[in-house]
Amino acid sequence: MDKIEKDLLLQIADLHKIPEGAFNIRENGKPLKSNSTAEIEIVPKKDKSGIDIYVKPNVKNKSVHIPVIITTGGIKDLVYNDFYIGENSEVTIVAGCGIHNATNLNSEHNGIHSFHLGKNCVVTYIEKHLGVGNGMGEKVLNPVTNIVMEKNSTFTMETTQLGGVSSSVRTTKAKLFDNAKLVIKEKILTTKNQTAKTKFDVNLIGKGGSVDVISRSVAKDNSYQNFYSAVKGKAECFGHVACDGILVGNARIDSTPKIVCENVEATLVHEAAIGKIAGEQLTKLMTLGLNEEEAENLIIKGFLK
Repeated sequence: MDKIEKDLLLQIADLHKIPEGAFNIRENGKPLKSNSTAEIEIVPKKDKSGIDIYVKPNVKNKSVHIPVIITTGGIKDLVYNDFYIGENSEVTIVAGCGIHNATNLNSEHNGIHSFHLGKNCVVTYIEKHLGVGNGMGEKVLNPVTNIVMEKNSTFTMETTQLGGVSSSVRTTKAKLFDNAKLVIKEKILTTKNQTAKTKFDVNLIGKGGSVDVISRSVAKDNSYQNFYSAVKGKAECFGHVACDGILVGNARIDSTPKIVCENVEATLVHEAAIGKIAGEQLTKLMTLGLNEEEAENLIIKGFLK
């Protein structure tokens, strides 16, 4: 791999080299390299672009890497990945997409990921998105995540978009059955004229299910962000949505958290806060020797940590 490929893989998947174990690396709309293990099998789809990932029952403390990199302009990629997690398994899935575009042509990746969690399994899903390159061509990322959680399963989803993405629409849909637990942690930074839209749709179907959505975002310059979440409680359950945003410059953030109770035993809570960086925070840091820009960047870094 050349330096651009290595840098992208390091930033989106923390990979310094081709990983050991199960992995699938995709580049410029085509499979680059893949590997299965005795416990995790990766199978190319026959009817469309993408892969099926099978994690056997009772697998413990294993990981699979499925990064996507785009290293030129003029690419429009669409991929379908399905994950089948066996009962009682514990696995970490590291995904994400990095686009390096130094051309005047747009590049785009649309990834549709569907998770089927068996009973009692635990999944951690880490997805990072990044855009780099000095060309005028856009870097577009539109991830879709569909999650079905069987009894007593746990899914933790950590999504990060911290820089360089021209536009994105992030869509997550989930169905939770008895005692399933979903945690979503989202971090987004937009600058210049970038746009980012987030849509969450969570259905708490089973008794004892819970969801916790925590979104933190920073919009700078003339960028725009739109956050929408709908949590529906259809049984005795608990749901919480928190959206916090910081505005810098002429940026805008729209936030619409929605909760729908369809059962008297459902407890659903939402909260949203959007504002500028507090002046006293800047002043305090500047008294320690930082200039205003350095102080602002430090506050933003801490907020999105």
